[in-house]
Amino acid sequence: MTKEFRLNSLIRDNIKAMKPYSSARDEYKDLNDDMVFLDANENPFKNGLNRYPDPQQQKVKSLLSKLKNIPTNQILLGNGSDEVLDLIYRVFCEPRLDEVVIIRPTYGMYNVFANINNVNIREINLDANFDINVNTVCNLKNKNAKILFLCSPNNPTGQSVDPKKMERLLNKFPGIVVIDEAYIDFSENESWLSRINEFPNLIITQTLSKAYGMAGIRLGICYASKKIIAVLNKIKPPYNISELTQLKAIERLSETTKISEEIHRIQQQRNWLISEFKTIPLIQKIFATDANFILVKVDNANKRYQELIDKGIVVRNRTNQPLCENCLRITVGSKIENIKLITALKSLK
Repeated sequence: MTKEFRLNSLIRDNIKAMKPYSSARDEYKDLNDDMVFLDANENPFKNGLNRYPDPQQQKVKSLLSKLKNIPTNQILLGNGSDEVLDLIYRVFCEPRLDEVVIIRPTYGMYNVFANINNVNIREINLDANFDINVNTVCNLKNKNAKILFLCSPNNPTGQSVDPKKMERLLNKFPGIVVIDEAYIDFSENESWLSRINEFPNLIITQTLSKAYGMAGIRLGICYASKKIIAVLNKIKPPYNISELTQLKAIERLSETTKISEEIHRIQQQRNWLISEFKTIPLIQKIFATDANFILVKVDNANKRYQELIDKGIVVRNRTNQPLCENCLRITVGSKIENIKLITALKSLK
């Protein structure tokens, strides 16, 4: 960064002062069959799940560390990315005093958590091309602006923040910059993980819900400096990731070849859908996308959304979002699902 970054000045005073809860499995980690465990008030009858899970999820983190080339002390896991976002709010934002900056349209939970935590919101719209005005963000004068949320690739637009603009924001924004990379695996752009140690104010969130096909287990991932991870660990619930979730995550993270093949197939189907959309008159504009979905502008989003529902196809109507009038967000499905979608769209008058 161009100026000295003082993490402690951003952390809430009560968080700095608090002592974290120490669970039974924090105090004694080695679950050896030869030991008698009478410390955690667990049921003694073995069924594979009678013991509490590892509160630090070390096996999952070790796998992620090897895959992403990030030390385990720079990784935090959450019950979905949503828990990670909530923890970030609670560490850095003083209710009724601090402010977060949200670039619209984007993922709606940034606003939801701001409201839950009683944090002020500064909303800045993208331009007509879904591009970010860096000068507007960098010229903010509020000293209580603690967090800037940037979803890249963005939901619902599908577009990524230009790397040069992102670097400028990381250098100029006075607080924490959260880059939400839920869709990064579908993009040709490189993850900011490769530069995470260059920016002490950078937090990156990722997920197993999209490219890894594990939405049902609710596992979100946070990468940051070891100092930021340490303070987030301080306030996270002791057993926030279940044993079943950890086991399924380990299983899935070991299937790297299969995951790569699935991502490639989704990208191929995305390209095919875009080519087909160009032949459908009711679709007026197709927005560029780096994600596993495509945002399109249609002649009448409310009408077309309902017509697709009537044909058994559910898409997302985004017409009420800023800059998204008459826009539908369409997830890339399987080949069979995509053919059904195109057939349905072509039948509409």
